[in-house]
Order: sequence, then structure tokens, then C-alpha cells
Amino acid sequence: MTKKTTGSKKGKTTKTRSAPKAAAGKKDAAWASFAAELKSLIPELDSEGLAFLVQQARVHLYNMHVDKLNQATIAADLASIKAQTASRSRRERAVQKPAGVFKIKGTQNGSYYIYYGHDNAIFSGDEMGRIVNIVYSEGSDLEVRERLFNWFKRERSDFFAVAPIPDKFDERLKALTALIIKSFKMPRRRG
Repeated sequence: MTKKTTGSKKGKTTKTRSAPKAAAGKKDAAWASFAAELKSLIPELDSEGLAFLVQQARVHLYNMHVDKLNQATIAADLASIKAQTASRSRRERAVQKPAGVFKIKGTQNGSYYIYYGHDNAIFSGDEMGRIVNIVYSEGSDLEVRERLFNWFKRERSDFFAVAPIPDKFDERLKALTALIIKSFKMPRRRG
């Protein structure tokens, strides 16, 4: 709450500007009181004094408008910062999950489950064959992980709901490729 003291011919009066979310009844009572006092002072003012009050009222209205815009901008900025922080926090938590918690289990019908924590995804024998071929393909470790990540992204993006791997650099993808190499033999090359 801000207090403002103004002079008038009848003596000094103190005006109090209510907080923006003041109760409607109090705001209306204060506004009515000030409006009545200003109305009673108008007949005593000359045109110069009245012009001054009009100018001050315009400045005050402009400042109120700017304050509202500033508050809206600050609120939008805070919401954006909170959203960015939450997103960054989720990414950091995903990256901080321990690597090496994958398990692969085959079934009697030739499909495979890849477990990560308590979740799993099922892959057909053909899909697992493609994954194994990618893991054993030529190239650096990073190139192989990039191909594997792209395959999951293109063919089985649902796997990322099981194992939240954000990119080819993630340690979980490295752990998965190591487990696949440990679990499957190098496929025979045809030709």
C-alpha cells in the first residue's frame, strides 16, 4: 500500500491507494470517498488547477496500465522459467538414471523382451535380428549407437517410454549395446 499526501485549500488529505486485490466493498467505499472529496474541490479550482489534476490523472492511468503490462510480462516470464526448469530437471533426472539395468529375455515363440527397470518392450525375432545387425555393424561405438538410436526412433519409438534415452550419447544406450553384444553372437555375413 502506498500513501500519497496532497495539498488542497481545505488542508492536507492523505490518499491511500488500495492493493490490487482489495475487497470490492472496501475499494468501492474508498473510491467513493475520494471521488466525493474531489468533486467538492472542483468548484474552488481555477482552470489551471483543474488542467493539472486532469494531467495527473492521465499520468496515473498510464502508469497503472504500464504496471499491469509489467505484471503480465513478469508472470509470463516466471511461467516460462518454471517450465524450462521443470523440463531441464526431467532431462537431468533421465540422464542420471543408472546405466546397465537392462535385461533381455527370449520367449519360446521367438520374440524377445528388453527390460529396463520394471518396464519392458517386446520385439519380434526379426526386429531383434535387425537390432543385433546394427550393434555388430562397422563403425565407431558412437556411429553404431547413432544408428541404433535412429532405428528405435524410426521403427520403435515406443521403446523410449520404457527406456528414456534422449540421444545417442546417453549411457543407457551404451549399456544396451554392450548387453546385446554379450547376449548375441555376431551374425553371419551372407555372400
